[in-house]
Amino acid sequence: MASILFRGVQARPFLLYPSALFGRKSGVLYCTIKGPQTHTAAPENKQPQLKVSPQTKAKVLDKISQDYEAIIGIETHVQLSTLTKAFCSCPYNYGSQPNTCICPICMGLPGTLPVLNSKVIEFAVKVGLALNSKLSLNSKFDRKQYFYPDLPKGYQISQFDIPIASGGYVDLDLPVEFGGGHRRFGITRVHMEEDAGKLLHSGNGSYSQVDLNRAGVPLLEIVSEPDMRSGIEAAEYAAELQRLVRYLGVSNGNMQEGSLRCDVNVSVRPIGQLEFGTKVEIKNLNSFSAMNRAIDFEISRQVSLHSQGQSDQIVQETRLWEEGGQKTVTMRKKEGLSDYRYFPEPDLPEVILTEDYVGSIRSSLPELPELKRRRYEKMGLSMQDVLFLANDVNVAGFFDATIGKGADVKLAANWIMGDIAAYMKNEKLSINEIKLTPQELAELIASIKGGTISGKIGKEILFELIAKGGTVKGLIEEKDLVQIVDPAEIEKMVDKVLVENPKQLEQYRGGKTKLQGYFAGQVMKASKGKANPGLLNKILLEKLNAKS
Repeated sequence: MASILFRGVQARPFLLYPSALFGRKSGVLYCTIKGPQTHTAAPENKQPQLKVSPQTKAKVLDKISQDYEAIIGIETHVQLSTLTKAFCSCPYNYGSQPNTCICPICMGLPGTLPVLNSKVIEFAVKVGLALNSKLSLNSKFDRKQYFYPDLPKGYQISQFDIPIASGGYVDLDLPVEFGGGHRRFGITRVHMEEDAGKLLHSGNGSYSQVDLNRAGVPLLEIVSEPDMRSGIEAAEYAAELQRLVRYLGVSNGNMQEGSLRCDVNVSVRPIGQLEFGTKVEIKNLNSFSAMNRAIDFEISRQVSLHSQGQSDQIVQETRLWEEGGQKTVTMRKKEGLSDYRYFPEPDLPEVILTEDYVGSIRSSLPELPELKRRRYEKMGLSMQDVLFLANDVNVAGFFDATIGKGADVKLAANWIMGDIAAYMKNEKLSINEIKLTPQELAELIASIKGGTISGKIGKEILFELIAKGGTVKGLIEEKDLVQIVDPAEIEKMVDKVLVENPKQLEQYRGGKTKLQGYFAGQVMKASKGKANPGLLNKILLEKLNAKS
């Protein structure tokens, strides 16, 4: 097992709050920081958004790629789904009232000591192994010194020179609509750290309130190699990390909740130059599409400065992505490593892993997205099918369970990607929330393939199973939906339809052969959708083409 030294901490109620710093609103504790009127998070008046067609954007980026090369690396913070925070027993629930999930430890009060949550190590080892990284059997925590109002201790507990994992790579497949192809991006390091709190800015910018609920929440920072060259590659890399942590069950990966946050470093250099250009960090990226657009904008901005002989205006800084203006704007100058004054965390011991502990976690890893995609490819599925099915761990699990019950692979994929996916999108449901089970989907596919019911009736049964549940056999019996396969019975219905539509029959025999679909529809209607389509069309054609 991991050898971790735990210290007992007895948390006592914090009774006295200095009135100059803290106040209460609706029973909730706030820390208020007054600031100048000009310190606002974003300007009130948004500039009109410049509309650029995809074709124009593609031409600009294509011209850039002929003369310049972008170098992109990403720092991804993954919030771990542990029951309690990294160094105290406080729970963290997204959306809780401000400052209701805090204690003296995560508030950084003097005299408190951190106690490491062992789940953080387990999750870090899982991610390190999944990223093909080399684990450090002996690692340590460090203090990263910096001041910010939502960091009450004045430092962050992180890892510096000995991260828990280093090296490694992640493999992914680009979507077909973006050219497809396989990519491998290197991983520099994976390290454990704690999150800071959150500032809630007032509307007029005159003050900010501090919410410490998030302070001390465990994070994994995953640092990539600067291997990406375009916005779409970076966005797909981040999406693959999201898939990975969800497959592993270490994080929900929801960007809208801040469970997965990406800071992107972008620089450009003329083609042929070996040295990297000056890198710029971009923050405030809350979706993969925003990441793609922000990177493409920043590449264009830097190339424009290069081409105008103003490359000295590209400085190492942090910029924010402004969604309204579709542009990056300066936030602050970037700190260097020396500014953080790292030193070993004196209140936490080394983290020592044994080979047995690592081996037990390795053997518990699920089938990861890359392996799943390769397995689906070998089944004969197209890359479009593969990417859809493997994208969501629950959809992949549903598909695997369905074919495990004997369902045809391609038909199962088609049903899941078609009618089932459409229903889930319309109803805003996940595949775990619908009533249909893999067993019944397999039974439905078998019933259609075996001729018991038609595809049309199969769709009707499907939607009832999704919404209300039940069994395929039960619904077929209850609604008398068994397909009519008796040729004599179908022939009677065809004869009846032809007698009732003499005008259309005459037009068909006069050359309007498209009317065959009309007659087939009338027979289907008469049979309440139960006539076997193949048999129906065979008999219908014989009757329509018979000499009168």
